[in-house]
Amino acid sequence: MAELSDLSQLRDGIDECDAQLVALLAKRNAITQQIGAIKQQTGSPLHAPEREAALLAARREEALKQGVSPDLVEDILRRMMREAYQNQQAKLACAALELSPIVIVGGQGAMGQLFAQQFMRSGYEVKILDKDQQNDAEAILAGAKLVMISVPINALETVVAKLPKLDDDCLLVDITSVKKSPINALQAAHSGPVVGLHPMFGPDISHWVKQTVVVCEGRDHSAAQGLLAQLQVWGCQLVELDAKKHDEAMQIIQVMRHLTTFVYGQFLAKQSHTLEELRSCSSPIYQLELMMVGRLFAQSPELYSDIMLAQFDDVENLLAQYQETFAQTLEKLKAGDKGALIDAFADAKAYFSDSTAHFLTQSRSLLNKANDAKVLD
Repeated sequence: MAELSDLSQLRDGIDECDAQLVALLAKRNAITQQIGAIKQQTGSPLHAPEREAALLAARREEALKQGVSPDLVEDILRRMMREAYQNQQAKLACAALELSPIVIVGGQGAMGQLFAQQFMRSGYEVKILDKDQQNDAEAILAGAKLVMISVPINALETVVAKLPKLDDDCLLVDITSVKKSPINALQAAHSGPVVGLHPMFGPDISHWVKQTVVVCEGRDHSAAQGLLAQLQVWGCQLVELDAKKHDEAMQIIQVMRHLTTFVYGQFLAKQSHTLEELRSCSSPIYQLELMMVGRLFAQSPELYSDIMLAQFDDVENLLAQYQETFAQTLEKLKAGDKGALIDAFADAKAYFSDSTAHFLTQSRSLLNKANDAKVLD
C-alpha cells in the first residue's frame, strides 16, 4: 500500500509540473504575440534565423548542464516556435504598399485564398477575379498594381490570353509549378514586368515561416523586388532559379515523385490486405511512407493529374530510366546476386554520402513523430 501511496504522490508531482508548464507556455505565448506586434510595426521579418539558432544552442547547453536531453529540449522549443509563428500571423507588416491594389485571378481556389488572406493581413487591398466575376473583369483589373494568376496549369495560357490590357507598370505574376511556359505566356500577354513564383507548399500550411518560394525572372525583375521583400517579411525562404533549370529540377522533385507515389497507391489499393492491417504491423518508417502516400490521395485529383501531365513529355525519358533501374534490380534479385545488389547500393550511397549523417538525424526525429502518431491512433 505504501508503494501505491508513493506512486500517487509522484503522479501528483508530475501533474503539478505539467500545470506549471502550461502556465509558462501561456506566458511565453503572450510574449511572442507582443513580439509579433512590434515586428508588424517595424516591418521586421517574422523569421530571425540567427536568433533562432542562438536560442536553440543556448537552451541545449543549459539542458546538458541540468542532465536533461538536449534533443528533447530542442524538440519542445521548435514546436513552441512553430506555435509562435502561427500566433504572429494575425497582422503582418506591409513591405511594398505600392503593390496595392492586388488582383488574384483564380482567387476563389485554395492557393488563391491563401495568398489573398496573407496580403490582406499585411494591409493590401485585394480583389478577386474568378469565374463568378468574369463580367466585371475590366473594372476589377483597372488600376491593379499586382495581378497574380492562381489557376490550374492547363488553364493558365487561356486565362492569361483573355485578360484585359493591364497598366504598363502592373506586375504580372503566376504561381504554377511549371515556370518556363507560363512565363512565356505572361510575357506575351503583358508588356510590363513579369515574374514567376513557385510556392513549394500547399494551401494547408499553418504559417509561412521557412516556406520555400522559387523565384524565376521574367521581365523587369527590379519591379518584383517589393513582392519578394514582402515574401521575406512573411518568413519565406526565396530561391532564385532560371525557369528552365527550375522545370528540370521539378521533373525529379515533383513529377517523378508524384508519379511513383501515384503508382504505389494504386498498387496498395489492389492488394488483399486492408490499410488497417498494414498500419497495425508497420514500422515507424513504413508508417511515415504510408502517411505521405495517403497525403497525396487526400488532395485534389485534378491538381495532381495536371502536375503529372504538364511535364510528361519532359519526364518520359526519366520514367524510362526509372523503369530500367527497377527491371535491373529485379533481375539481380531473381539471380540471387548479392554482390551486384551491394555494388548498386554502394553506387547510390555515394550520391548521398555528403548528407547521409544529416538525413539520418533528421529522419530519426520524423520517425519518432510517426511512431507517436501511430500509438495515439
